[in-house]
Amino acid sequence: MNKLSSIYSAVSLIPKGKVATYKQIARITKTKSPRTVGFVLHKNPNPENIPCHRVVRSDGSLAKGYAFGGLKKQKEILQSEGITFNKNYIDLKYFQFQE
Repeated sequence: MNKLSSIYSAVSLIPKGKVATYKQIARITKTKSPRTVGFVLHKNPNPENIPCHRVVRSDGSLAKGYAFGGLKKQKEILQSEGITFNKNYIDLKYFQFQE
């Protein structure tokens, strides 16, 4: 399995109502940098089945460059899935996906 497909496969496992961090996906897929994960997700060929909107920064905030409608759209999607925000941060202790 190549790096792209391993990242997409890992992200596909994040259930509705949970998030993972770029760093977490990098660790799971043995990718050297969380930035690489972000770059790959920015090119997501199938955002409906590969829920890249569920990948967030390690502090629980959203990255500014969400490729499929911007930060506001990503937040709206996450909220529609039951994720709550406190001052633009997600409580990772509660909402982080445990692989």
